[in-house]
Amino acid sequence: MTKIALPLLLGGAILYWMYRGFDFERVREVMLHEMDWTWMLLSFPFGILAQALRGWRWRQTLEPLDEHPRSCVSVNAIFLSYAASLVVPRIGEFTRCAVLKRWEGISFTRALGTVVTERMVDMLLMLLIVGATLLLEMSTFGTFFRQTGTSLQGILSSFSWAGWLVTIICLIAIGVLLYILVRNLQIYNKVKTTLSDVWKGITSLKGVHSVPSFLLMTVGIWLCYFLHYYLTFFCFDFTAHLGIACALVTFVVGSIAVIVPTPNGAGPWHFAVKTMLILYGVQEEQALYFVLIVHTVQTLLVVLLGIYAWARLAFIEGRGTRGEVREYSAGGQETG
Repeated sequence: MTKIALPLLLGGAILYWMYRGFDFERVREVMLHEMDWTWMLLSFPFGILAQALRGWRWRQTLEPLDEHPRSCVSVNAIFLSYAASLVVPRIGEFTRCAVLKRWEGISFTRALGTVVTERMVDMLLMLLIVGATLLLEMSTFGTFFRQTGTSLQGILSSFSWAGWLVTIICLIAIGVLLYILVRNLQIYNKVKTTLSDVWKGITSLKGVHSVPSFLLMTVGIWLCYFLHYYLTFFCFDFTAHLGIACALVTFVVGSIAVIVPTPNGAGPWHFAVKTMLILYGVQEEQALYFVLIVHTVQTLLVVLLGIYAWARLAFIEGRGTRGEVREYSAGGQETG
């Protein structure tokens, strides 16, 4: 219950602070009369494809373990995992492993190991994107430092009490997330066979049949994420002219912000993207429209994909505990 309440409270507190006194009736007017929904609809296929590519890539990392889940199950497991994370942040990683265990009989811990591998690869690519963005947009960040103070002391002194409060809350939330992850790892460390399975999953990347294909899908995932976000700029007159550089900077900052464990990054993502849009000359009220509408619509897409996956899996026949039967004989020895 705490894992559900705390993220909701954190995200809700940040959103309340950002939107206190905000005219939500005006948002309705923007959505109905001032927004170009064509671009929003064009962004949807990229959001769906990003998740589908993640499912296909995951299937590829499982093959070296002699596990061959059906593509439809892998992709729908991803759809369902993103929807589950809206309820309990970060639980989606466990949800998709549970789906493979239920429908394909694949060891939960082996699948979890491959998820760890995927996240490590994604983190490396994200670091490259962040580094490239910093180099390309150094002048923008230079402007930011000139406006807020040229030293760390100057930046800190410009913080309002509300800014400090949001920062402290986010740091505490990150600390809680790290604690939960460490505690989960400690639970796994108690079981030798579990550790072995997780390690096999982590090292599965070295046996991937086609490394170029794996890398191509990894780049494709993040390119689709970016296009899913970037196309929404053209929905509004006040962001359509900002260009791809601004989209890249706000995309990177938003991707970092979602590390804070709230449902789909609600709150931290809004705050981070809004702040950077203001830096690029967007009025604060307009920036608030953008982050609220874009995040809400894209979150609804995640919900719809989750509902679809839940319904689709209900019509797919499960393979039971085939994986566990194959892995261990009656005497407890692994049989391959």
